[in-house]
Amino acid sequence: MHRTHPDIVPRLKRAEGHLRSVIAMIEEGRDGLALAQQLHAVEAAVAKAKQALILDHIEHLFEEARPAEAPQALRDMKALAKYL
Repeated sequence: MHRTHPDIVPRLKRAEGHLRSVIAMIEEGRDGLALAQQLHAVEAAVAKAKQALILDHIEHLFEEARPAEAPQALRDMKALAKYL
């Protein structure tokens, strides 16, 4: 388990709850502006969690890599970078 995983799980659970609230708002026929604002908040929360997870993983790749593993760590980092 990486250093940030314990912090990321609660963040994602909050985002999940928030998303459920947005779904309920849609089912209730709430205003489009309010829905857009709430969906933006959900997206931002998930994006922050994703960024923290990816950056932690990149850090982990380079902290744990032995010199012989550096090329593979670099390939992994490049593959992860597209998700930032």
